[in-house]
Amino acid sequence: MSEKLYTREELTGRAPSAAMSILAITGLLGIAVGTMLPMIGVLTAGAVAWWKYVYAAGAACYLVAKFFTPYTGSHPRVKRLMRIESWSAIFFCVAAFFIFYNGAVTRDAWAFTLAGGALLIFTSLSIPRTISKELRRSQEAKTRKK
Repeated sequence: MSEKLYTREELTGRAPSAAMSILAITGLLGIAVGTMLPMIGVLTAGAVAWWKYVYAAGAACYLVAKFFTPYTGSHPRVKRLMRIESWSAIFFCVAAFFIFYNGAVTRDAWAFTLAGGALLIFTSLSIPRTISKELRRSQEAKTRKK
């Protein structure tokens, strides 16, 4: 019973384009700014009208970036983790919906934002860890063969 050994290219897949990386970063920054504006009291300074749109635009940008950067590698665990990371974008969009659906009560929106953030943190830690473990395992198998 031999397990498949993966190369770095098989683990990471094709790198996303620069435009999609910039769009994803812009989306996450929009989500962060849209989340922080009501928390730091900008609502009293006239930001009532636009903080929701900043958050929603950030969520939409992040979803589009995740949609156009599919995982092209062949490792099943990394593929599942990348899919979970895509779900975080969907959670952020659901949170944006709840911000507009019931603007007076943002409890649901913050719950979905927290869930999306937790998934994003989990996958941001797990994907590099899984890739490094697989590369280390492949390297150890190569040295044992010699």
